Amino acid sequence: MIDHEIAQTIIDPKAYADGKRVDEAFATLRREAPLDQAHPEGFDPFWVVTRQDDIREVELKNDLFHNGDRSTVLTTIEADQKVRQMMGGSPHLVRSLVQMDNPDHRNYRHLTQNAFAPQNLRRLEERIREIARGFVERMAAHGDRCDFAKDVAFLYPLHVVMEVIGVPEADEPRMLKLTQELFGSADPELNRSGGMAADTDAALASLQATVADFIVYFNEMTEDRRRNPREDLASIIANGKIEGQPLGYLEAMSYYIIAATAGHDTTSSTTAGALWALAERPKQFRAVKDDPSLIKGLIEESIRWETPVKHFMRTATEDTELAGRKIAKGDWLFLSYPSGNRDEAVFDDPFEFDVARTPNKHVAFGYGAHVCLGQHLARMEMRILWEELLPRLESVELDGQPKRMEASFVCGPKSVPIRFKMH
Repeated sequence: MIDHEIAQTIIDPKAYADGKRVDEAFATLRREAPLDQAHPEGFDPFWVVTRQDDIREVELKNDLFHNGDRSTVLTTIEADQKVRQMMGGSPHLVRSLVQMDNPDHRNYRHLTQNAFAPQNLRRLEERIREIARGFVERMAAHGDRCDFAKDVAFLYPLHVVMEVIGVPEADEPRMLKLTQELFGSADPELNRSGGMAADTDAALASLQATVADFIVYFNEMTEDRRRNPREDLASIIANGKIEGQPLGYLEAMSYYIIAATAGHDTTSSTTAGALWALAERPKQFRAVKDDPSLIKGLIEESIRWETPVKHFMRTATEDTELAGRKIAKGDWLFLSYPSGNRDEAVFDDPFEFDVARTPNKHVAFGYGAHVCLGQHLARMEMRILWEELLPRLESVELDGQPKRMEASFVCGPKSVPIRFKMH
């Protein structure tokens, strides 16, 4: 059984905001208990999967390790019971690709797969470059200081993804606020209540209100796209069919929500984390500025370094064995992506940020059938931004202490104050 203090650390949103505490906890587990059970108070026991090989094995065996049987995100016993009461027995407030198993997962993913395929994204390149240039100009207009997270990194991927979905620019601030409420529900600066939730009921009510706001918005959009289809993702979801039938209502709304939240938030975190890392490492900044061929390495390393999605849960569908341990049917497994991306068996100097790292076999986008649908769009957005920004950025340094969001599921920088020179 995992040491009580370590088990508490890996469920603590504040530990992820700190970064170092959680890294140390997972390093200890990889060394001493790479696959073991955690029994934190108030939670059902769960296996903590810390090594990259084991994470990949679980991700590949989709029939053996299900996404949807129990909550896909670590949750307390009390919160799980209350969600099931609200949702007619289901452990999920939403039902997106993340919460699905086959055949639903295959069918629903197939609906938008082409839209996110690299060959189809190429037609967006010039428009994304135009958006990136606009944000570089906006950064330059700040003079020599800005908060890179709030002024650039949050807003640029948001604008791209909202354009892909078909959300008008005027509604982007609303989408950003709802996304931060959803992923930052444990962060007093970002959640809906603007403080610490008093109890599970208050936290769930806040989360449910955020989901309800998304649903009201996207329901109107669905009705509009059924009347007036366009060349956008909203039209694909609104008019799509699964086995000859329109998408289920909850499934359609969830599809929009995952596209509108995960579609930009993770890219924002990675972009903000990349500049934070470069601001602290002038040699790395200079290397990638002088040699644009290193931009690809910068992107992969910043994805590994930041790993915005901290975990997903899987449920064993039958008795099995993993890494020599006996897993029982119904057991819950916590896949720790940051741990897999700091695995000493896979990476040399995993706690160093290195734009020239090669190979860089990270698992930040997941692996196997559930690998992130938007990974090619995310890489493309980041590549274009760095191609536009780095030639103009003469120097950059931190201008205060950056801060990370308090969250144990999706978490990244929420403030990266910098001083810079641009031409």
